[in-house]
Amino acid sequence: MLGKVKHKGIVLAILATAQFMNVLDATIVNVALPAIQKSLGFTTTSQLQWVVTAYALAFGGFLLLGGRLADLFGRRRIFLTGAAVFAIASLAGGLAQNPTSLIAFRALQGLGGALLAPSAFSLILTIFEEGKERARALGIMSMVAGGGGAIGLLLGGILTQYADWRWNFFINLPIAIGVIIMALRYVPETKPQAKDNIDYAGALTITGSLMSLVYGLAQAPTSGWGSSTTLIPLSISAVLMAVFIVNELKVKNPLVPLSIFKRRNVSGGSIIQLLMPAALFSMFFYLSIYMQAIMHYSPAQAGVANVPFTIILIIVAGTLSRKITKLNPKPLLVIAPLIVGAGLLYFSRIPVNSNYLTDILPGIALMSSGMAIVFVTTSLVATAGISHKESGLVAGLLNTGQQLGGAIGLAVLSVISTTVTRQDLIDAHGNPAHIPAALVHGFQQGFVAAAGFAVAASIVALVVIKSVKPKQSDKDQVNETEAEALAAIPGV
Repeated sequence: MLGKVKHKGIVLAILATAQFMNVLDATIVNVALPAIQKSLGFTTTSQLQWVVTAYALAFGGFLLLGGRLADLFGRRRIFLTGAAVFAIASLAGGLAQNPTSLIAFRALQGLGGALLAPSAFSLILTIFEEGKERARALGIMSMVAGGGGAIGLLLGGILTQYADWRWNFFINLPIAIGVIIMALRYVPETKPQAKDNIDYAGALTITGSLMSLVYGLAQAPTSGWGSSTTLIPLSISAVLMAVFIVNELKVKNPLVPLSIFKRRNVSGGSIIQLLMPAALFSMFFYLSIYMQAIMHYSPAQAGVANVPFTIILIIVAGTLSRKITKLNPKPLLVIAPLIVGAGLLYFSRIPVNSNYLTDILPGIALMSSGMAIVFVTTSLVATAGISHKESGLVAGLLNTGQQLGGAIGLAVLSVISTTVTRQDLIDAHGNPAHIPAALVHGFQQGFVAAAGFAVAASIVALVVIKSVKPKQSDKDQVNETEAEALAAIPGV
């Protein structure tokens, strides 16, 4: 813990702004995908999905390493480095002239985010005292995360339609510069750990393994599952994962102590956080393309159409947060993924000629309600009984699973949808009139497969997760702290 920190309100505003920038960039590009495809000449949907996957892959892959670097070199220093990398990558992405360069700069953005996010979270835990003060800070960070997602979808559409898709990247510059200037003045530095406490081998092998895995999956739509460009990365991933496990068993201070997975709720929560984003990313990716390519929405209209997702998510999550301590969370965690799966199956029936109110909005309502329950409940069960020393590790596992799950899910679903669309066009002898129907059929099958991820998450919750029933005294204490945190969230 640091000594007395002045201007904690300003510090929180700085960290929350950085969180806003990170979350904003995870969604703002989705609505601009069709415009990016047309401008830079992306040839296939599977190639276009790398604009999303490259960011999520680098962000998720380097999260654990980013947290360890913050411990080694100081949290503020890594926070500033992450903000600087994010700003440079955003400028370069906005100036990109071809698909390859844009994808590369999106990956660099993800690296910046991976340095920024864990160091910001560590600063919150270090600067704000445990109890009401920290709960209030984390409540504001949660509000900013939800608001950033909604604003990203809306702002992405407005900027794409009335300015240019490149402004979806340029907008990060003033935010990042402001964060850096204010952090240099107000955010205190923390004392680094000894260098021998850092598991470099573990960080590098797990990062390389996960990145190789998603890269191999992403090659499958165009190269095929039996091609060398698919099999070689998948093989490298398996080898590196084996090396990582051996290293973690032998090293004195492992990056991820494998004993943590003996706790069923940590293991189950991590798997659920991998499976559910795999289902969720399909909705944002496919609907953004469907609304503009098939429904002929403008980018701004597509952005507005996606906003109900985040609004409903915030409302449901806020309501559940008040009640969750009085409930057994396991049944919620079993049912919630099935609600998400129902939403995805609803999307799987989208026609070529659709109506937003009847064909899109009900699926969004189901998806957002189910995901809100999953996010709140998973955090509760996975962290129940976890010591302060282990809290950072568990948070890192959950965040890493979430980011990588989205990237892996998008890669797998892209294989399915692209294969279906390609086969339909072959059957139609390449007739251009059949392109909309072929695209929609591919999206439909992608949604069905995504529902499978959600059902798998429900099964994991049923089989692995143990019930958590707080004592009455715990409920009273949590409700008091929770009320303080929720008071910081406007409208909740």
